[in-house]
Amino acid sequence: MSDLPQVRGRLTEGRVLADLTWLRVGGPADWFFQPADEADLGDFLRGLDPGMPVFPMGVGSNLIVRDGGLRAVVIRLGRGFNGITIEGDTVRAGAAALDAHVARRAAEAGRDLTFLRTIPGSIGGAVRMNAGCYGRYVADHLVSVRAVTREGEAVTIAAGDLHLAYRQSDLPEGCVITEALFRAPEGDPEVLAATMEAQLAKRDESQPTKDRTAGSTFRNPAGFSSTGAADDTHDLKAWKVIENAGLRGARRGGAQMSPKHPNFLVNADNATAADLEGLGEEVRKKVFQDSGIELHWEIMRVGEPAPSAD
Repeated sequence: MSDLPQVRGRLTEGRVLADLTWLRVGGPADWFFQPADEADLGDFLRGLDPGMPVFPMGVGSNLIVRDGGLRAVVIRLGRGFNGITIEGDTVRAGAAALDAHVARRAAEAGRDLTFLRTIPGSIGGAVRMNAGCYGRYVADHLVSVRAVTREGEAVTIAAGDLHLAYRQSDLPEGCVITEALFRAPEGDPEVLAATMEAQLAKRDESQPTKDRTAGSTFRNPAGFSSTGAADDTHDLKAWKVIENAGLRGARRGGAQMSPKHPNFLVNADNATAADLEGLGEEVRKKVFQDSGIELHWEIMRVGEPAPSAD
């Protein structure tokens, strides 16, 4: 540890990441850093060898860490980064705040960020992926983010400079989001609470929320999320093209495409990361053979495969 910067937070060597991901798979990170606060994070990144890769990790809700682990410093923000403050029509949320908590706190204050209620994960990841559902996205409400660059500098980045698009952003490599500022329209707290309850009921009815998943596996070929409206079309939805290819419930090792919602990859029986990613690639290949449609991963896959036995 002598060649790594001194920290006030926690720095752990060889931390296995499986228990930190929703799919419960993944090997060790070379180093795992939980900064005490933004200054601690900045000092660490400033003093870190520029050649050492950095991987900011949220709550692992949209992630496959491969079985061989990550040759990087994994940075995971904790309690010092989960504050939520509401002033007028703005909601300021720490990157580690859960999307669902932000939606609820905003609703209690009469501010409408209800679309975040059913999105798994934390605000940092939601911004990075421009998360959205029911026809609304982070891009519709984001004003700016505060972040620490790979060089250790704290910066404010306007939402427009992130070029948010469907499930993507132009966040600089190695940059760690620490906070996001949203503009939220006014709404009646009781109506907003009822809206969120209805969204949760709809989600639980159609998605395998009791299983080990990482949310939607593939992006919708249509290039937008389900709107939830009566006129929503399913022809170019990922679940529909997977179903058409006969892959609902398909298995490989301990991995399965959910019988309840075929665009959800499930750790059904002690799957390895290789099982899960392998099944996903198999689905991509068969869907392309069936329909000519190329599915693109929504789940992020990082790290290295397990070393071969020979």
